[in-house]
Amino acid sequence: MFPTRITLRRAGVVAGITAAGVLAAAGSAFAHVTVHPESYAKGATDGVLTFRVPNEEDTASTTKVQVFLPTDHPVLGVLVTPEQGWTAKVTTTRLKTPIKTDDGTITDAVSEITWSGGKIGQGEYEDFDVAFGQLPDDTGELAFKTLQTYSDGKVVRWIETPEAGQEEPENPAPTLKLTAAAASAEGTAAKAAKSDAGQVVSASASDSTARGLGIAGLVVGVLGLAAAVFVLVRSRGSRS
Repeated sequence: MFPTRITLRRAGVVAGITAAGVLAAAGSAFAHVTVHPESYAKGATDGVLTFRVPNEEDTASTTKVQVFLPTDHPVLGVLVTPEQGWTAKVTTTRLKTPIKTDDGTITDAVSEITWSGGKIGQGEYEDFDVAFGQLPDDTGELAFKTLQTYSDGKVVRWIETPEAGQEEPENPAPTLKLTAAAASAEGTAAKAAKSDAGQVVSASASDSTARGLGIAGLVVGVLGLAAAVFVLVRSRGSRS
């Protein structure tokens, strides 16, 4: 009986430690500044990026958020959604390599957005929405380095870029994955259309073959009937 109790107690302790570890990991991940959704298709147009900023300090409030947009793979057509209590300042930068679009050549792009004047208190978070006209199609991800300033003067720098195959850094930059989903969908649609066309051609060929065989059978039947009539007439003539 006693070994069983000891085993149960140990199991409870292990479960408690495991649960605490899971909650700590979840809390750590939640404390990060993140971008949502986590992924978009390469070259996606007319979408929205949401930067979620949680407050991780017990004695201070978040009073300023600075998000830096990459200019080597610029996000085009950026618009900021007004957030109650916050003032947004948008900074643009001249691109080293202008981008040609259907509407003309783009020489400038947004490089920084700063929200200030508001407050994110203890145990709270704020969502900052940014609309875009088009995402780049020549990279697999976008890192948005972010600075989070607190009322006590502390600045948390979310600027570390996660490395493939390595553990997540302590202060990772919000990262957006860019997938080839759109291209794959187009390829799938093209393959489906080609397959449908092949099926139509195949069905048409099958119908033509069936019709040909039907006509050939009819001709053979008519010739056989004519031959039988000829033999019958000839036979009666011979008897007469």
